[in-house]
Amino acid sequence: MSDLHDLTAQEQWTLLQRAEVSPTQLAEHYLARIDRLDAELGAFVTVTPERALDRAREVETSVAHSAPLWGLPFADKDLTARAGVRTTYGSRLFAEFVPDVSDPMALAMDAAGGISLGKTNTPEFGLAGYTESLAAPPARNPYDLTLGAGGSSGGAATAVAAGLLPFAPASDGGGSIRIPAASTGLVGIKPTRGLVPAASGVDKVAGLAVGGPIARTVADAAMLLDAMVAAGPYPFTLRSPAPDGPLLAAAVRGEGRFQLGVMTTSPWDDSLDIHLDPAVLEAMALTAGELDELGHGLESIALEPVDYAGFFTTLWQASAASIPADGAELDLLEPLSRWLVERGRSLPVRQLLEALSAATAFERSVIRQFASFDAVLTPTLALLPRPLGWFDQADAEHNFVQQCEAAPFTSFVNVSGLPAITLPVHRTDNGLPVGVQLIGRPGGEATLLSIGAQLERRLRWQHRHPPAWNA
Repeated sequence: MSDLHDLTAQEQWTLLQRAEVSPTQLAEHYLARIDRLDAELGAFVTVTPERALDRAREVETSVAHSAPLWGLPFADKDLTARAGVRTTYGSRLFAEFVPDVSDPMALAMDAAGGISLGKTNTPEFGLAGYTESLAAPPARNPYDLTLGAGGSSGGAATAVAAGLLPFAPASDGGGSIRIPAASTGLVGIKPTRGLVPAASGVDKVAGLAVGGPIARTVADAAMLLDAMVAAGPYPFTLRSPAPDGPLLAAAVRGEGRFQLGVMTTSPWDDSLDIHLDPAVLEAMALTAGELDELGHGLESIALEPVDYAGFFTTLWQASAASIPADGAELDLLEPLSRWLVERGRSLPVRQLLEALSAATAFERSVIRQFASFDAVLTPTLALLPRPLGWFDQADAEHNFVQQCEAAPFTSFVNVSGLPAITLPVHRTDNGLPVGVQLIGRPGGEATLLSIGAQLERRLRWQHRHPPAWNA
C-alpha cells in the first residue's frame, strides 16, 4: 500500500476532497517525515508543527473546499516573511528576526488553502546558486548527501525530492528554481515576468526575480502555478499575457506539435570557460530524440554575441546594494554577499543605467531571435551538482564565476523575462538526475507544460526517487 507522500499533489488533493484523508492527517504525515529525516537533509531551517496543525484545523472548518490547494502542505522559502515565524533570509544578520507582517506570497498560499509547515533553507539573501550558508546546515542532495542541492531554493527542492513536501513555492532571480530542481530530479517553472501577482518581478531590479513552483510532476507544478496566478488582484499595470484557461489543463492533456530551437551555447561563452558535462550532452541528445519521435520540429540555434557578462554582473551587484547591513553589520555577511553589497553600492549611476538599458535591449533581442520557435531547448545546468564546499568561500569574485560556469543557461531567461521549465529527463550511471530547460514565448507557459507532459509520459521520471524516499 502506498504512503501518502507516494501520491502526487493532485492525488492527495483528490483524497482530501473525498474526505478519505483530512488536512490534519496529511500535515501530520509530512511533519513526521520531516522530524525523522530532515536532520541529515537540511531542507528546513524552521519547522512549525503547532502552527501547522492549528492551520490544518482552521482549513478543515473555515476554508472552502474549492480552494485550489485546500489542505495541501507546503513550506515558505526562508526569503518569504510569515508573520510570527522566524525569517532569517539565510543570514546571520537576521538569525532571530520574527516579522509582524506576512509577504504577499505567504498570503497567496494561505488564500489558496495551503498549510505551511515551516521555512525551507536558502543561501544568504538568495544571492547564490547553491544552499550552503553560515546561518544553517547545507541543503543536501537527497540522491547523494555529499553533493549540494543547488540554490537558492535548495531547501525547497530537497524537501520535495525527499518526500517531505508534495510541492513547494519558490523564487527565481537567476535560476533559483531551475538550478535546484534540475539538481534533485524535479520539475521547476520560472514564469513569465508579470504573471504571478505576489511575485511578478516587476518591482525588482531589472525585473529579474519572480515566484514559481517546484514539484515532482508537470501537472503538480501547473496546479501550484495556477494557484499562484489566481491569487490577485494584480498590483501593477504591467503584466504578462494571461493564460488561456487553467495551466493544469495543458499539463494534463499534453497535446500539440511545436517548432523547437535547440541551443547548447550560452551568453556567458564569450567571457567564461564554459564546459558541458558529458551527462548534460546525453540529456540533450535523449530529449531531442524523444521530441523528434513525438513529431516536433527541431532546429539548432545560437544567440547573437553580446557583452552579457558585463551588464548582468552589474545588475546582480546592484540587486544586493539595498541589503540592510551597514557598519559593523557588514562583518556578519558572508564573503559573496559582502562583495556584492559593496560593489553594488559603489556603482556609478551611469554604469547602472547603461546596464539597465543593455538588459532591455537584450530582452528585445532574445524575444526577436526566439520568435520563430514555440520553445527553445537548452541544458538547465552545464555541470552536475557540485560537492558540498566546492564553491569558493573565501574569494567572492571567484565564487561568482564558479556559479556562472556551473549554470550559464538560467540567468539570461530572467533578464529576458521569458518563461522556462526544467525537466528531469535523464540520470547518470550512478543515478544522479540531469535536467533540460525549455524556454517559451512571453506568456507561453501552456506550451512548456504541454511539451513537458509529453516527455513525462515517455520518460516517467515521476517514479524515480532518492534513497530517503522509502525511509
